[in-house]
Amino acid sequence: MRRVILDTETTGLDFRTGDRVVEIGCVELMGRQITGQRFHAYLNPGRPVADSERIHGLSDEFLADKPKFAEVAVEFANFVRGAELVIHNAAFDVGFLDNELGMLKHEPIAQLCSAVTDTLRMAREMRPGKKNNLNALCSEFGVDNSGRQLHGALLDAELLAEVYLAMTRGQNSLEIAFDSPVAVHAPGTAHQRAALRVLAASAEEIAEHRRVLEEIAGENKGRCLWRDLEGAAPV
Repeated sequence: MRRVILDTETTGLDFRTGDRVVEIGCVELMGRQITGQRFHAYLNPGRPVADSERIHGLSDEFLADKPKFAEVAVEFANFVRGAELVIHNAAFDVGFLDNELGMLKHEPIAQLCSAVTDTLRMAREMRPGKKNNLNALCSEFGVDNSGRQLHGALLDAELLAEVYLAMTRGQNSLEIAFDSPVAVHAPGTAHQRAALRVLAASAEEIAEHRRVLEEIAGENKGRCLWRDLEGAAPV
């Protein structure tokens, strides 16, 4: 039931040409509840951010005193370990994270996490032929993204969490049932119920009831099971 909504920002589009991660944002879901638990880190990539600054707004000067990935790798791995990752365009982020983890001889994402769900693929199946970037999905599902002027890993993870919940609404009835609180009563204690209100039949209603039974008996050669039971002695 534990999911981690994840996003990264990077110095470019391809880790194979030396691009690195500059920000990681993670938001925890338990069942279908956002728990408030987060992992967030700005990272010194050890290389210029170059043109990517116009995307995420993180400058070389801002990142100069931030930790290297190696300094947060264990904390990050512990946060995502065993969870299902939910990522928009998962191949991109997983590729970069596996590259960072691999340089440190750490486990890859496939070993750290139970599964990876790609919301971009989900959106393309739900909305074929339409734009399915995060802004478009926020608009489609009524998620307020007015504070998103630039890409930011933590903000985008928070928005994606809301989008994911909206996209999967109605598909997780079992999870909703599991998340619902169950009333538990201590042994030996009586379960308190509201007093039952008893309405007695009036004399007119009793007379009408007997008339109907006689009518039934007349149509069944004198037999009426209900009347017979009424006349039987209590056991």
